Amino acid sequence: MDRDIRSLRIYVLIMCFVYVSSSSDTLHRIPLHKMHQGMKDLNELNREVDEYTRGAMLRFGQHESGNDTTGKHVLSLSNYLNAEYYGEITLGTPPQKFRVIFDTGSSNFWVTSQRCSWFNIACWLHNTYKSKLSSSYRKNGTAIELRYVSGAMTGFLSNDVLNMGGVEIYNQTFAEAVREPGLAFVFARFDGVLGLAFPRLSVLNVTPPFFNMIQQNDIPGVFSFYLNRDLDAPRGGELVFGGYDKKLINEDELHYIKISNDTYWQFKMDKVITNNKDVVSCAKGCQAFADTGTSLIIGPVKDVDKINAAIGGIPIAGLSVVECHRIEYLPPITFVIDGKEYVLNGQDYILKVSSFLQTACISGFMGINLPMAAWILGDVFLGKYYSVFDIDNKRIGFAPLKSTKITNKM
Repeated sequence: MDRDIRSLRIYVLIMCFVYVSSSSDTLHRIPLHKMHQGMKDLNELNREVDEYTRGAMLRFGQHESGNDTTGKHVLSLSNYLNAEYYGEITLGTPPQKFRVIFDTGSSNFWVTSQRCSWFNIACWLHNTYKSKLSSSYRKNGTAIELRYVSGAMTGFLSNDVLNMGGVEIYNQTFAEAVREPGLAFVFARFDGVLGLAFPRLSVLNVTPPFFNMIQQNDIPGVFSFYLNRDLDAPRGGELVFGGYDKKLINEDELHYIKISNDTYWQFKMDKVITNNKDVVSCAKGCQAFADTGTSLIIGPVKDVDKINAAIGGIPIAGLSVVECHRIEYLPPITFVIDGKEYVLNGQDYILKVSSFLQTACISGFMGINLPMAAWILGDVFLGKYYSVFDIDNKRIGFAPLKSTKITNKM
């Protein structure tokens, strides 16, 4: 009898170990790094505001991707120079490293090519893909053009092995960029963009990398983002494929919302409340996008003007400036999504920037009139709430992050 009990205990321990191991093995992690250490410069933020204003209609003004067989298509993208975080992937055999922006607002994947012009400065300052050095390279050659606010990315399609978070994706189609979008890209810290939206948004119907990862590796169709907005933290966060990190959130606080369509990560938002119902925006409901390629929160001009006025913002050159000593006294701003309240306090939605060796405090809300009076919830929102993108069930989930003291130790 005792031997049977001991055998049963050993069996249970083995099964628990197998379960824990198999569960953790499904998570594939990519550390995220910050584009900027410390505060941004005010002039840089002004440039970003100008790019947002000119580019948001391109990024979210369309809801269907064109299937122009020439590949010369005006992609609904803005300029990624506004993005805050990047991570590393590899292409080829042996692997070649690249720093890319992981963008939930697009679906195509591109990196700078070695075949760009000798006079292209970007080729000198970025990692470039060298097809001749990869034994797993497969020629495609189809021309592609992705149009940005500051210019166009032109290039051609190729196929090779992609590694994301330790998972190999074979025969992944991607674009080799021979001309990049604008002079500012030359000095950016990333080498390309990897889209995490749905295939319907993809130019030339190229299958996005994560969808190939799911099909080839039997990985759950879920990925998640932790974005660390602590200016002093050395780490920018983490992207997880195959699930989410249960150490960062309380699971009972994770709330899912069905997405509106299978193009963008788009969902219905009930309303936005400022100063305990003194100011209500999106009162009859509106559409919202969760977008890791945008650093601010964007909403209709009239609504954002009311919000910035309610927090005592002073409009200066397209920005809304508040007195830094008032941050802890600023009113909460609540996003109501599927009946659940997501609250941002002053320290969450105010950005600190440097200006002439001094600190300026800027509202993280920006007004742009998008179709459907839509909102874009960028890093200001996603930095407060852990985000889970569930392709299998076509839903997105948000949960409050645990203490930053915990997340900063990752």
